[in-house]
Amino acid sequence: MGEPTRTLVLGGARSGKSAHAESLATAGPVRYLATGRRDASDEDWQRRIDRHRASRPTDWTTVETVTSLATVVSQPWNGTTVVDDLGTWLTGMLDDAGAWELPRGTIAPAVEDLVTVVANCPSTLVLVSPEVGLSVVPESSSGRLFRDELGLLNSRLAAVCDRVLLVVAGLALNLKEPPADLTTAKGTV
Repeated sequence: MGEPTRTLVLGGARSGKSAHAESLATAGPVRYLATGRRDASDEDWQRRIDRHRASRPTDWTTVETVTSLATVVSQPWNGTTVVDDLGTWLTGMLDDAGAWELPRGTIAPAVEDLVTVVANCPSTLVLVSPEVGLSVVPESSSGRLFRDELGLLNSRLAAVCDRVLLVVAGLALNLKEPPADLTTAKGTV
């Protein structure tokens, strides 16, 4: 059985999902797609982004992107691409579309583009996303919209990824593994 080419790493806030995803980046040069949009008016957020960037190996290529995520993922890369994380990407897309008070599905074309690109990605890809299905129903309309849209995105990506992991307290649980190659498993016939 070969290594999976597409891995989705899910987990709650501060679960260790990003660190685990980064530990999977072992094939070739690493391209790190950071989806956290910088905001000069939020010093804490700026420091968080800077600390996160400084913690990565210096030989990794970092690309900060939100709206062009699907385009960048679709570009050929001879190594591993890590996307961290899809919750901040979704937030940026909802912000840009002014969709917080609009019906669900407003950003469906962007979600569809990303899912299609992930499904067809020939290089090693590791996606990080918050798992939002283990909590109470959010009180606010925008909270429910985010939970619903991210839950749908996670489900769609889990369907096209080779491997899906759930990280809890720094421990990764396998939710989906690629099927064993029957030829390798049975030997030569």
